[in-house]
Amino acid sequence: MKQIFFVEDDLSLIGGLSFAMQRQGYQVQVARTCMEAEAMWEGRRCDLVILDVTLPDGSGFDLCQKIRQSSKVPIMFLTAADEETDMIMGLDIGGDDYITKPFKLAVFLSRVNALLRRCDNFKRTDNELSSNEIQIQLLKGEVYKHGALLELTAGEYKLLRFFMEHPNQVLSSEQILSRLWDCEENYIDSNTLTVYIRRLRTKIEDDPKEPKRIVTVRRMGYKWNTAD
Repeated sequence: MKQIFFVEDDLSLIGGLSFAMQRQGYQVQVARTCMEAEAMWEGRRCDLVILDVTLPDGSGFDLCQKIRQSSKVPIMFLTAADEETDMIMGLDIGGDDYITKPFKLAVFLSRVNALLRRCDNFKRTDNELSSNEIQIQLLKGEVYKHGALLELTAGEYKLLRFFMEHPNQVLSSEQILSRLWDCEENYIDSNTLTVYIRRLRTKIEDDPKEPKRIVTVRRMGYKWNTAD
């Protein structure tokens, strides 16, 4: 049974959403403050964390950063804030999804189910990254698609690995460029990044003109998509 850790201070939302998630077959543990959430999180294993951004004693963003220090559990933000900057901040610090109040219950449950399903489809071990039929053998530095070895340049390999290490997270061009700035300080600009992504898509996408793995998020960046 999937375990969901729900941090929210609104009693009406706690009651309604907890009941709805339990009806879906999930076990739900609730915290109402940052202090309570931090105490409950110690040693906790769960499949999804849902964080309200505005809490009586702090911010869900701060909780997210603390959770990310020890866990890659998927995190969804639930908040009334719908400013684009808040959405970007939540995703940049490690969130996987963001839903704003008010919302329809069916939409909320669909997003929860989809996030859990995507994370089930993404598996990682210490020696391998695997997602969407792409595998990276980390010790060998080799990449496979449907079991067939791909010939990637060093830059393409670094780019693909960076994407797959951050599944379903929107990565800005600046974040990606900072990762591709190599140890010899060879500068890579945004035009070069566009070329890297286009070349990588020709090697890993079934149809590079309609990419399903590396998708463009308009005005925000790119993300590695693990959805079916």
